[in-house]
Amino acid sequence: MDSPASMIILILVLLIVFIILGALLGSFFTINTAERGVVERFNKFSRIAGPGLSLKLPFAETVHRVDMRVQELPFKIETKTKDNVFVVIPVSVQYQVLADKVSDAYYKLTDPQKQIESYVYNVILGHVPKLALDEAYLEKDQIAKAVKDELDATMENFGFSIVRALVTDIVPDARVKTAMNEINAARREQEAALAKGEADKTIAVKKAEAEAESKRLQGEGIAAQRKAIIAGLKESVEDFQKVVEGTTARDVMTLVLLTQYLDTLKEIGASANTNTLMLSHAPGEMKNLRDQISQAIAVGDLISDNAGKKP
Repeated sequence: MDSPASMIILILVLLIVFIILGALLGSFFTINTAERGVVERFNKFSRIAGPGLSLKLPFAETVHRVDMRVQELPFKIETKTKDNVFVVIPVSVQYQVLADKVSDAYYKLTDPQKQIESYVYNVILGHVPKLALDEAYLEKDQIAKAVKDELDATMENFGFSIVRALVTDIVPDARVKTAMNEINAARREQEAALAKGEADKTIAVKKAEAEAESKRLQGEGIAAQRKAIIAGLKESVEDFQKVVEGTTARDVMTLVLLTQYLDTLKEIGASANTNTLMLSHAPGEMKNLRDQISQAIAVGDLISDNAGKKP
């Protein structure tokens, strides 16, 4: 049976072995590529450890990891414009720890996100109330630039670089948005009405021009037709006088007009949908019609003779 002294010695040996193993294992640590290690010795800053495998004093040094990747902070800031419209402005700030100021980024600010948010609020509340709502929409990029410039000048002292500041939107009150949509809709309807009026005006002008051109061409056609009729009548009178001796031009014209009149009646009778009211055409009536035509021609000749005798 082992003695108590042997047991104590065994326990001490095991304890020393565990301490040595712990010291050996605690002497190594690794840092990821996108991180840096802040090494403290007895809670005092010692050095910055880069990516990879590193050594430290066991039980004396501790390692705190700092993320070097670009991080994003979203904010929603409510403020009022110059024309007393309350708006919510979503802002997104992208920032990163400076490689040569890792210790400043770790020690100088207890809460970097809150600090950045405070500066963003300060810039937004200093710019937007000076602008009307429409101007705020137009100056959105300028507001984002002002935020970045302000943060760049301040946060660099704390070890941070501002990669980008984005004003992603300007959201007015729901009632203001509805009113703006109605105003835009009314403006669009007014523009559409003006465009339609201009189109109708153009169509009316073109239609009137087409009608005028049509009537001009129709008049030219009627004039040409009448010239052709006169030429044909003249030729008919001359031919008829050559064939039938002793006939006068008046007799020939009476016959021609009567013939055309009968041809007109024939054309009317051939149409199935005619609604023309015709008078009696008995043989006696035909003689009356011939006499009326002859009388009309005689009156025309008399008027022409009298007109030629006037001084």
